[in-house]
Amino acid sequence: MSAGSADSPPVPAPGRRRRALSELLVGRVNKQKYKPEREQKLQEAAVHLLKCYQNLNDLFLEVDSTQCKKTLCFSNLSDHESPGVPGTHSKSFVVSALQEQASKIGVPVGILSAQTTVSSLQQLCQVPEGSQQAALLNLEQRKKLSSLLDIAQDLLERGLFCRFSFCQEIWKVQSSLVLEAVWELHSKSIIGIEELLESHSDSQIVVDWLYNNLCLVCEQMENSNQEMEVAGLIFSDFMRIFVLRGFQKIPDLRRNVELEKVPQICVAVLQKILTYILSALATEIQEESSTFKAVKCWLNIFKCSVYGSMVPPDSLQRFFSYTLTQILIYNPVLKVCDAIQRQKDWSFAKTCPLLTTLYRRLFVIFSPKELIGHLQEVLETHEVNWQLVLSCVSTLVVCLAEAQQLIKDLLAHLMIKAFESYDLESMITAFLIARQAALEGPSVFIPYADWFKVSFGNVSGYHGCSKKALVFLFKFLSDLVPFEAPQYMKIHILHPPLVPVKYRSLLMEYITLAKTRLADLKVAIEDMGLYEDLSSAREAVEPHCQAEQDVEKAIQVFEHTGKIPVTVMEASIFRKPYYVSRFLPALLIPRVLPESPDSRMVFIDSLRRADKIPANLYSNYLQACSAAEERQLQDQVVKMETDNAGEPLEQLKGELEELRNLIIDPANYDALSAQIAVISEKLKFVLGSSDDSGIEISRIHLNFSSLKLGQQEQKVTDVLLTSFCQNLIVSSKYNSPDSQGSWPSLFVKMICGHRPLLPALLARFCQLIYHQGECLTDIHVLGLAVLAIHLNESKAFVPELVLETSAYAKTCSVTAFWENLLTYRTRDSFSLCIRFCVAAISYSLCKFSSQSHDVLCNCLPAGLIKKVQFVVLRMYLESRTTCQEDLVDLPWRNLSSPSVDWKKAALCLWKQKKFQELLKERECQLTYKDWLLFEMEVKPDNDILSDAERQYFHQWALYQQYLPESSVAGGCDGDLEKACAILIETAVDFCLRPNSCHHLDSSELPLCGNTVNRDVLSRLQEMVLELELERWRSSNTGSSDDEGHFLFRIFKKRLQTLGNGSTVGERLLRHQELLVYKSILLGLPPSVLISTHREGWQRSLHCKDFFHFVNKELKNISPRECALAHDITIHFFRGLLSACLNCREPSKEVNLILTACQTQCPIILSSAVLWWSRLEPVVQCQWKRHFQTALPQELTNIATCREFARTFVSSEAVLSSNFCTPWISAASLYFIIHQQAAQEIMKTTLKNLECEREELLLPLFFFSLMSLLSSYLAPNDGMSSLKPLNICAEVLGCLEKRKISWLVLFQLTKKENVSNGRYQVLLHLAPDQYIRMLPFTFYSLVAYFDEDLFNREQAFLYVAVDMYLKLVQLFVAGETSAISAKAGFSQEHCKQVDPLELITKARLFLLRWIPRCPKRSFSGIMELLATCEEFDAEMKAALLSNQQSLEDADLYREPLLF
Repeated sequence: MSAGSADSPPVPAPGRRRRALSELLVGRVNKQKYKPEREQKLQEAAVHLLKCYQNLNDLFLEVDSTQCKKTLCFSNLSDHESPGVPGTHSKSFVVSALQEQASKIGVPVGILSAQTTVSSLQQLCQVPEGSQQAALLNLEQRKKLSSLLDIAQDLLERGLFCRFSFCQEIWKVQSSLVLEAVWELHSKSIIGIEELLESHSDSQIVVDWLYNNLCLVCEQMENSNQEMEVAGLIFSDFMRIFVLRGFQKIPDLRRNVELEKVPQICVAVLQKILTYILSALATEIQEESSTFKAVKCWLNIFKCSVYGSMVPPDSLQRFFSYTLTQILIYNPVLKVCDAIQRQKDWSFAKTCPLLTTLYRRLFVIFSPKELIGHLQEVLETHEVNWQLVLSCVSTLVVCLAEAQQLIKDLLAHLMIKAFESYDLESMITAFLIARQAALEGPSVFIPYADWFKVSFGNVSGYHGCSKKALVFLFKFLSDLVPFEAPQYMKIHILHPPLVPVKYRSLLMEYITLAKTRLADLKVAIEDMGLYEDLSSAREAVEPHCQAEQDVEKAIQVFEHTGKIPVTVMEASIFRKPYYVSRFLPALLIPRVLPESPDSRMVFIDSLRRADKIPANLYSNYLQACSAAEERQLQDQVVKMETDNAGEPLEQLKGELEELRNLIIDPANYDALSAQIAVISEKLKFVLGSSDDSGIEISRIHLNFSSLKLGQQEQKVTDVLLTSFCQNLIVSSKYNSPDSQGSWPSLFVKMICGHRPLLPALLARFCQLIYHQGECLTDIHVLGLAVLAIHLNESKAFVPELVLETSAYAKTCSVTAFWENLLTYRTRDSFSLCIRFCVAAISYSLCKFSSQSHDVLCNCLPAGLIKKVQFVVLRMYLESRTTCQEDLVDLPWRNLSSPSVDWKKAALCLWKQKKFQELLKERECQLTYKDWLLFEMEVKPDNDILSDAERQYFHQWALYQQYLPESSVAGGCDGDLEKACAILIETAVDFCLRPNSCHHLDSSELPLCGNTVNRDVLSRLQEMVLELELERWRSSNTGSSDDEGHFLFRIFKKRLQTLGNGSTVGERLLRHQELLVYKSILLGLPPSVLISTHREGWQRSLHCKDFFHFVNKELKNISPRECALAHDITIHFFRGLLSACLNCREPSKEVNLILTACQTQCPIILSSAVLWWSRLEPVVQCQWKRHFQTALPQELTNIATCREFARTFVSSEAVLSSNFCTPWISAASLYFIIHQQAAQEIMKTTLKNLECEREELLLPLFFFSLMSLLSSYLAPNDGMSSLKPLNICAEVLGCLEKRKISWLVLFQLTKKENVSNGRYQVLLHLAPDQYIRMLPFTFYSLVAYFDEDLFNREQAFLYVAVDMYLKLVQLFVAGETSAISAKAGFSQEHCKQVDPLELITKARLFLLRWIPRCPKRSFSGIMELLATCEEFDAEMKAALLSNQQSLEDADLYREPLLF
């Protein structure tokens, strides 16, 4: 078979496909006969060919029988071995190739084979780009690795493989290695892991590499079930090696010392794994998190089954012992006082399950005695982590039955040691362990009270009754008092240590101290229950609840023994106050007595016969029970009458009454769900709907200005609301909210299930709170507040709400609904807000006290918490001092009484520890911005505070509360500038937001929505003034404020978020923002507009930021063309004259600033000219107040220009204005003419200008054009006598008459045009919209153009085409719609301002005049052709056609030779 030409490969004939080499070979074999003598030659030729092109790396990876069969078909090479295993010929071939290559390069075969194997291994483990590093191989990689390792093993057996070189080379490519490959090397006995670890010089690198790869194994074990088995084998083998070598017995002294670094590496890896586990367990990890899964995987290394018989038991025990020690001493940062306070949270049930699992796996290999001994050793020799030690103790006593006695023995040892040597550490350790073990309950360990009595309550106590020992004991107990929980102090008081009479004073001092501490914690020792578990970690319950538990427990004991419990008999004698005031009332609750006596009746009778119940109390109990029975009979009669009434509404009322009866008695709580189901059924009949389950209501619309309900809807909602309020009050008389059962939630969910009823209920809610809130009684407010909480709890069943007004509509959830409803319109609104919020929050804290913190936050709207903070801090001075009390009773008990002291209730809530903890939640914090928004809503005239009180409150809030507070807590980090910035941004947001519902009744609607409270603005002025003084002081010390005022930085940042004004909506938003910015500037000291700069002893002024703000933004919202409003103009000049007082030469600085205005911000000067009649008195007064000299020259020039214009127009003796800039003089003339509004005056003025001041004509033409645009964009009926178009025509005619080129005004935006440089200043005089609309004025004047313009002005054609194209672009972009929309305001110009008609007129004008233009008019026209092609292809064709015809005509023109 010929090879063919390499340069030109043969092309297959049509219809034939190109065949692969293997197919050609197969075909050749079939065609030729087999000849034995050719076999040897064929093999030699094949070997020679392979040697010429061989690559050892590829050879190692590709010597695989399967691969050979697929490609080369050298059947003899494969030797018919099993798939995936290289045969004898393959191996021999590799050996020969290696030997030949080694001889060529002069390297030993063993080293070359090692290098080649590593290189092949690196190639095999290579990760594709974009993939993450893995610790396991895929199937294809494993197949190739198997072949590679087989070859390496063969080379090793032949003595052609250098293990040392292999180890050195493999560490060079460690970053590319996959851990499974290293494990395979170890398992196939090619290179052991230990030998590999020994070969690296840097142990830390090895440790990090092993740890990181084992982490990857853990991750892949979790992510793939298919790889679980392989990963498990790898994991187990490495752990066995680590434990075997790291914790082996005494090392063999004959071994090389350098090789002992392997145990160090093994221990370091295990230590790193343990550190990761403990650091992860130190945080609250979620069960579904990756960290949780990783820790769970790592814990497998502590399973004994992982090691089996491959690791000796003594090595495994040393490993587990080392691990347990490291756990107990990990990160010992907690102090003893922390452990005393927090150990209740470290019980077995509260400890992370992963940590208890770790402990239990470590405990398996030890006996309980060994564990306690090890614990004792660690405690005596190390500084420990108390959380881990005490959680270990809990696990010990819970999981090991023998641990109880061993712990007692340990405690005895510690106590003996403590009192023998007065060792405080042993004493502390013993108390902590005793309390921790007791937390697990009496079934696991004796209660702490019993242990304390045994240890110190008898003559044989550890203290031995010696004075020194007693002093040591009571000093220790006294030191615990500030940190320990109340139940432990109760134990110490009720079961005190045995003390001789002569040392009784020591005991009394401690009891006095403990009782004082209990009083501070609001815990009464007298209210302690009979069966109260003082060793329990649970929170103390309310006394009446504890009494109920004592009654139930006593009845249970009585049932079992048939006798009155000893505890009850002792309490009737020794604890008579508690027995009489708590226990008996809880026992003698009136009820309907059963026909056959139950356990309670028999127990009561036994106590009566034992004279343990006073006769009058027992008589009252029987009477109350009889009354309850009569009431039950009456209720049954009423129910029967109601059922027979037949009226659906009356039947509903009857069922609601029945619900109330069930609510009273907790024994009936099981029947609540059934009764509410009956009520729901009755409600269907009342609403006239048999089934509304299919009704979908996506949104509920509520209009605050018209909340109207049908008669039937109002009746039903009133019945339901009344019933809810009554049920709440009745149930609160007998039980606290957390003991009332689930009836409120069921009731509200039932209402939410009736979808047509829910909008009516919310509307009625709004009527009551918003319109009638000031008339609601306390009971109504309580009921509505609780209803709001449960509606918020059921928010998943409440559709989205739409709050509508005449001005806007806002969507919100039911959570945000309540804060929108509660307002501060009047004094009574504050009272309603405080009542509603205090009731809602107090109820929530009590109702959900046993629930998780997340449940509480889910049910309690954060907006109510913010509002109650605002109102309480505002109304009650006491709340402004930091005070937190862990009260036993929540304020709900006081709220449900007939007369409520709301101030007391609010302050009681405020001092609650739970409430204060709630305020630390980020979503519940009343931040500085929140406070400002609430304060801005308050109308000073209707405020509950007087002006003086409000000012004091503002100053307290700003300077004591929010200014020093950190930003994390919602404050300003002590930064006054930051406080000002937040206030300004909040004020802008408040002004720009739509009027909320409570503003609708106001007839005063400001331009941008809301007006900011004047007192808040006063505080802003105070802070800005203080910053100004600081700025002035800093400038005296050499600093400068080159960065400008922070106000302009805020404005710039906010404007950047509004977009570039490409849409009408963006432009309107920008306009509103700028109006607010201007009002803020006007309310601040005018000096904020001026910045100072100090060079040496000389201070200068600059206004860079203000100039930029005016040129970019402020001029675009001015009500007058080419001038700012008079208020901001006067404000600037006042600031300038104030700031110059700090300069050495004030007059010079004023002149410099005003001179800079001519080029940098000319609109300030044109504004000064316009408003000079108002500005002059202000300027004169302020200047003369400080100086006796004349006004600065530049101010005098403005006055002169104004006077020049007045005299020029009135034809009086005209003043010289040579020292005035022409455009300023022109502006003066323009404003005078505009104010007098007489066209005859314009004509006279133009006539005079032709003679004397023709340099003013061009600027005057510009101002006239702006006036024309103003008449289009902002028509003013008061100016109808002035014809802006006619005035422009008059000025244009005058310019044409004087042969003055005016085209430059329409080329101002053309940057490359140098000739218009002195008129560039005019661009800064007009709003950006006016400059863009110049093409409109150009073609509005087309009727007044001189016909000779095309010949006289070379650039006229270029300008005319450019203006036409820009006009078309304006029309396409929709900018001309502003003129169309406002044309109706001025009917006189209606026909002249039709944009489409003007475009048509312009197009016809150009098409008519282009053929008449001379050749020089086409200069530069080529750059406009691209735009022409996009917007008007016919115009482009006309330009090209006429330009070409003129060029062709030049070709035939006779040349001019002389």
